Amino acid sequence: MPIEEPQPDESRHRERMKRRKAVVDARIAAATADRGVLLVLTGNGKGKSSSAFGMIARSLGHGMRVGVVQFIKGRYSTGEEHFFRRFPEVTYHVMGEGFTWETQDRERDVRAAQAAWAVAAALLRDAQLDLVVLDELNIALLYGHLPLAEVIAALRARPPRQHVVITGRGAHAELIELADTVTEMRVVKHAFAAGVRAQKGIEL
Repeated sequence: MPIEEPQPDESRHRERMKRRKAVVDARIAAATADRGVLLVLTGNGKGKSSSAFGMIARSLGHGMRVGVVQFIKGRYSTGEEHFFRRFPEVTYHVMGEGFTWETQDRERDVRAAQAAWAVAAALLRDAQLDLVVLDELNIALLYGHLPLAEVIAALRARPPRQHVVITGRGAHAELIELADTVTEMRVVKHAFAAGVRAQKGIEL
């Protein structure tokens, strides 16, 4: 005969939730700053760009204007590019030449990264943009295709209410230090390791 699990005492549960609510309410009341934030999404796990594009959708829902620069991706067309180009509120730039193991040409990769950065730097100066997504910028910095100091300076000098999301594995420690929010994606399991190719709507 199965043993019935003891049910929590309702009054004790209400008391715990009351204490928890007081803590959460106090933290919400203390968060009074209202400004643009810098988010860094890094790590080897899936979901960095997906999270960034989710924030674009959220921003559009609030009537915000968005700028996107993709630094590495460019050889393959993606669902997010097809979708977000439909919106006049989104300025979308695909500037990459493809993954470095495909191009096998460092000088070409550097030129592409520098061209992408010129566009990104202009977006970071545009006070009309509420959100700027710099997809795979971390990779360009990791490989030394761009000067980190110049990127940091542009991020510091951007309009005060502009939000920026930077994606890509291997985020620099200095960029992590500058960021307001940092998330590291960790691989637990991935279909590709079992021989499943990239799927539309999931990776593409």
